[in-house]
Amino acid sequence: MKEKLLLGDEAVAVAAVHAGITAAYSYPGTPATEIMECLRALSSSDDGRSFGAFWCANEKTAYEEAAGVSFADGRSLVSMKHVGLNVAADPFINSALVDLRGGLVLAVADDPGMHSSQNEQDSRFYADFARTICLEPSSAQEAYDMTREAFLLSERWQIPVLVRLVTRLAHGRSAVRLAECETRKPVRKGEQVDGWILIPSNARRQWRKLLDLQPRLLEWSEGCPYNLISPDPGQAGWGVITSGIARNHFEESRKELPDPPAHLHIGAYPLPMEKIREFARNRKSLLILEEGYPFIERSLRGLLPQAVAIEGKLSGRLREDGELTPDAVRQALLLPPRPVKHFLAGPLPPRPPQLCSGCPHADIFHAIQIARKTYPETAITSDIGCYTLGALPPYSAIESCLCMGASVSMAKGAADAGLHPVVAVIGDSTFLHSGITPLIDAVAANANMTLIILDNAAVAMTGGQPQLLPSSRLEKIVLGLGVEPEHLKIITALPRETQKNSETLLAEMNYRGLSVLIAVRECVETAKKKKTKV
Repeated sequence: MKEKLLLGDEAVAVAAVHAGITAAYSYPGTPATEIMECLRALSSSDDGRSFGAFWCANEKTAYEEAAGVSFADGRSLVSMKHVGLNVAADPFINSALVDLRGGLVLAVADDPGMHSSQNEQDSRFYADFARTICLEPSSAQEAYDMTREAFLLSERWQIPVLVRLVTRLAHGRSAVRLAECETRKPVRKGEQVDGWILIPSNARRQWRKLLDLQPRLLEWSEGCPYNLISPDPGQAGWGVITSGIARNHFEESRKELPDPPAHLHIGAYPLPMEKIREFARNRKSLLILEEGYPFIERSLRGLLPQAVAIEGKLSGRLREDGELTPDAVRQALLLPPRPVKHFLAGPLPPRPPQLCSGCPHADIFHAIQIARKTYPETAITSDIGCYTLGALPPYSAIESCLCMGASVSMAKGAADAGLHPVVAVIGDSTFLHSGITPLIDAVAANANMTLIILDNAAVAMTGGQPQLLPSSRLEKIVLGLGVEPEHLKIITALPRETQKNSETLLAEMNYRGLSVLIAVRECVETAKKKKTKV
């Protein structure tokens, strides 16, 4: 075996390549973006291991394309951030019912603490809801090992397997021991396809098959080496159950405890309930340390004898929000805080995120500010991307950010309610991801709203990944949906065009119907990268 220094994200990518994938799919989203970035780099390397690595329009299409590889008996990896799984939930949950052929592994990176996300949701609930296996690594090494094993488990049980990462693991770097590469399976089309056709008569049979599989999955989980009771029996009175990276925080503080507790670590789901009951036997209390929602803690309440006190996030022993930090674990273990040295007399001044200097979005926000002077009550819905920073001073130009594509839908709803004028702001990548379908609704109703598509020719917020379609295609898409040509305007996002752009926007705001402006100028950061490469 050889060792390599890898991010947790990179460990997943390398493991998938070593497992012999045919193709991988993703939509950019922090903290999962580096999985596909690594795969794309490896796919163009000279090691002779040819495979496809594709950015997709959204997470749903990414998952469905990965399912197509499985249908052809190939192995596929699909990666996304936690809120992306909301978009891909339909194919993910249904794919647990079909007879998968090639291994299908879903790597999801959750974002506790919301470093770059709008919520803290926990993807373990999706795996439980789909009645499938979830593996939760605690290190980059386990991320590599578990991803390799996930393909074997997927093919063994003919179900998708979810590998759950969190931000600190996804972006943490450590040495990883690499194993021998597997030979890629040849693709083929199987003869039996009924297991892939979820019409009601087949789906009922497949659902029954999945339910009948659950006892075998539980049996596997009970004996899985990732679910391990520490050989140190600890103190008889209490025990600690950890999952994922919480194990690292606990082990770091365990040596300081005067009476170290017994320890059970859970790295694979479904929960090994018999092992947990065995661990809880003759113990008065259990402390549950897990990153994300109180998934394990909630599951144990009512399943263990009432005499066993269950402590964790639901009991108030730990905070329910934010990341599970080493200091939070120390506090839960009733250890004193670590000593802190203060070098400053007062707190650091706040440094809110800002748009890059010269960002084309800033020029459009200035145009909005000017046009808005005529209509101070203008409702401005927005979306997820760099341009969400338009909510902050000095722009204060947008008023909503819900989920991908919601700017268009919310603007239509606000117009339906009677607000005027209503302006929606969306990026080019987000428009292709989730903005086209609500624009169809707006076209059908000739909604009284104006949509601004900020076309900077990149998925800028996650590092400048390439846009799937060039700028010229956006105009054709909008016209193809039925927007009236006279109310589709192409504008240039430059400082010298600000006054002209504000006048164009104001004219469309005055129009009682649907209008679209496409503001074009390349992201300044991706433009710099191109010049550097040249």
